[in-house]
Amino acid sequence: MRWLKKYVRPFDYVIVIVLFVACFLPVGIFSLTEANVNTNQKVAVISINGHVKRRIQLTAHTRHQQFTLYPAKGQYNIIEVQGARIRDKEDNSPDQIAVHTGWISQVGQQSICLPHKLPIEIKPAQAGTGTSGDTGGLVHP
Repeated sequence: MRWLKKYVRPFDYVIVIVLFVACFLPVGIFSLTEANVNTNQKVAVISINGHVKRRIQLTAHTRHQQFTLYPAKGQYNIIEVQGARIRDKEDNSPDQIAVHTGWISQVGQQSICLPHKLPIEIKPAQAGTGTSGDTGGLVHP
């Protein structure tokens, strides 16, 4: 313990404490911003090559549906929606990463089929409607 006092000055303790607190600052900020997000209303956003193809509202009452998307010639993705969850049920990509991801149901989760450039993202639903009174392209059950 004496060797520690030989190399450490009093201001070094202040620096260590400030750095320790700074390490947990991002966690606190992230927790506060995520606490304000309404996770009860979720929307699955399905895009192909950066263009939104479908928005599906995910609730416990969303009916079961299955549909096929064709990102390009010779490519297909079968998407399945069941209640408040969604998945890429089947596709013809070589690695099957999106298929192996399985069901996603929480805000912020993603299932991405890279060869087809098809991500499925779950985002919080926006409050209200669009400027023209529409629901922003949501597919209601």
